[in-house]
Amino acid sequence: MPLSRRIIASIAVLVLLLPAMAQEADLVDVELGLELFADGFTAPVYMTPLPDGSGQFVVLDQIGVVYVLTAEGQRLDEPFLDLRDRTVELREAFDERGVLGIAFHPDYAENRRFYVHYSAPLRDEAPQNWDHTAHISEFLVSQEDGNVADMNTERVILQVDQPQFNHDGGSIEFGPDGYLYIAFGDGGGANDTAMGHPPIGHGQDYNTLLGAILRIDIDRGWPGYAIPQDNPLVGQEGRDEIYAWGMRNPYRMSFDAETGDLYVADVGQILWEEVNLVNEPGNYGWNIKEGTHCFDPARNFEPAASCADVGPHGWPLIDPVIEYPNTGPRDNVTIHGDQEVGTTVIGGYVYRGNAIPELQGMYVYGDWTANRNEAAGVIFAAAPQDEGLWSWQQLHRFDGSYVLSFGQGEDHELYVTVIDSRGPAGESGRIYKLVPGSQ
Repeated sequence: MPLSRRIIASIAVLVLLLPAMAQEADLVDVELGLELFADGFTAPVYMTPLPDGSGQFVVLDQIGVVYVLTAEGQRLDEPFLDLRDRTVELREAFDERGVLGIAFHPDYAENRRFYVHYSAPLRDEAPQNWDHTAHISEFLVSQEDGNVADMNTERVILQVDQPQFNHDGGSIEFGPDGYLYIAFGDGGGANDTAMGHPPIGHGQDYNTLLGAILRIDIDRGWPGYAIPQDNPLVGQEGRDEIYAWGMRNPYRMSFDAETGDLYVADVGQILWEEVNLVNEPGNYGWNIKEGTHCFDPARNFEPAASCADVGPHGWPLIDPVIEYPNTGPRDNVTIHGDQEVGTTVIGGYVYRGNAIPELQGMYVYGDWTANRNEAAGVIFAAAPQDEGLWSWQQLHRFDGSYVLSFGQGEDHELYVTVIDSRGPAGESGRIYKLVPGSQ
């Protein structure tokens, strides 16, 4: 579709939906502008600043390449990192594998270390007939050129085998505590009951690293990592790396630049999308619950009549702070009638920039598409509240494009990445900066 450098969405509160139990909150009246920052990517699934004082960014293209963008949005010719010979071959029609996450060490300026989450071919030790192996790997940037990684320095920190091609999670982020947080989905398929999944599901099985947010210390335990001793399962049953579990597909997570709160967007099955505020370790519900609602894997098109409020290991279930209905068409049936909301939650950031003061302190996030039958990505904003579900509103809908991810600059201004195709093919991937619509 033709590109313009600027799109303005006049809001004056386009959409406001308050789920049952949500508390009233002040909502914004803002004109949101979208300024084209960069284009020509296949599938830009993440962007983050390159922490070297240059004002540059790195952009992850799902096909296996990490690019450097200048502060003005110009892409450098030579990739920062090229993993195409180390990743699985992707399906162009649709795929959730690839290069999915990157995190720079807090002391990157001194040690040149960064970490990448990517989908490698299935290792020999993996269960037979599983799909691939997720790698969390450390690399060093070249000593001669800070815009290029040294491909010979890869050190695989962690390998996690995946039974299916979807629900990989993908985010890796350093927290304010200096530890590395890693998001893994439940292994794929549907309902957390597919081949390779235990009877209780990976989300509820804290003896696996799937369906969980991990928290590790990569500065100790060479050549691997060490376990923070205040992780919740240290000294008891369960994998010590786990910080939070009960996740389905935590595709994007972020820390609030001001408070340090951890926000995890967890993609739903068919009825509800959710965002969790992970300020404490524990069990976040899947697959006993989907959002705040009871879930029945055998009848995923309607909420279960009842369910336990604790997991199989005795930990209480923690509800999300944001939820909204999934339009959920299957066989041309839309369970929410004419109401279009979303299909796949895309995690964003608490806005801490200065350009759009009306959004200050709000959680800005999105959805891949409002309707599975067409490309119609959405940007939302939610107002934090002390209790109950948060109120939220739609800020923008992309006609003809899917939302893939969000990015945050060093100045805390926000970016959104989009693509026109359903899968990693072509060059329609582009990045917009969120700006005031009136300027």
